[in-house]
Amino acid sequence: MPIFCKQCGSRRLPIYQKEETRSLWLCEKCKNYVDAEDYIVREQTDEEIVEAKKKLEQFERTSNFPKEKLVRRKGVN
Repeated sequence: MPIFCKQCGSRRLPIYQKEETRSLWLCEKCKNYVDAEDYIVREQTDEEIVEAKKKLEQFERTSNFPKEKLVRRKGVN
C-alpha cells in the first residue's frame, strides 16, 4: 500500500470513497488520490476540501475529552 507520495515524499492518508466503494490514498501536500497500485486517479476537488474542513471544525466543537485523559500518567506500571 502506498504510504508516501512519489512526487513530494509527503505522507498519504487512506480515504474511503462511498461512490467508488474502495479506499483511495490522499497525499497531504499534492492533494492527489492514488489507488492501491500507486497510480494517480484524480485530484482532490474544492468541494471535498471544504467538506473536510467542515467535518474537522465540527469534530473540534463537539469532541469533549476530559483533561485527565489527555495527560499521561507517570510512574504507574
